[in-house]
Amino acid sequence: MAGIIIIGLIVIVALWIAMTYNKLVSLRMKVKEGFSTIDVFLKKRYDLIPNLVETVKGYATHEKDTLSQVVEARGKAVSCSPEEKAKYEGELSNALSRLLMISENYPDLKADAQFINLQNQLQSIESDIEKSRRYYNGIVREFNTSIQKIPTCIVASMFKFKEEPFFELENKSERENIKVQF
Repeated sequence: MAGIIIIGLIVIVALWIAMTYNKLVSLRMKVKEGFSTIDVFLKKRYDLIPNLVETVKGYATHEKDTLSQVVEARGKAVSCSPEEKAKYEGELSNALSRLLMISENYPDLKADAQFINLQNQLQSIESDIEKSRRYYNGIVREFNTSIQKIPTCIVASMFKFKEEPFFELENKSERENIKVQF
């Protein structure tokens, strides 16, 4: 009788370990999916930036510093590692906001249909990126919380589940509001 109870307990513990492991694997896959979604929207933004820069270039030939900062920030963001992604994305966002502020000095640019279309596309992509970051950070929070809670932390350490990083801004000044006027 004691043998049956011991076998029953072993089966229950094994089932709990398997279910906990499967939950952690599912959460880890959601984290990867969330990061991948951010990457898709960032790629769309990277593809849009050269068009935006070229459109502005025709109107703002003496704003070369801003244009080159956007191009440089885009290059860093495209070629960086996943761990550096948040840092360089922040730099690119700042450079883009400065690029869009150029239109204040060029009334014809504000009326240019291509510029308006590109600006609207960029606004839409930025909104999608923000939503993706929110989803990613939410699922990272859920995953990281799960691997730290008792008794799940036992299974997490047995199978070497590690905390995932949040998608955060590296530069504290990027948290401040940016004044953009058209």
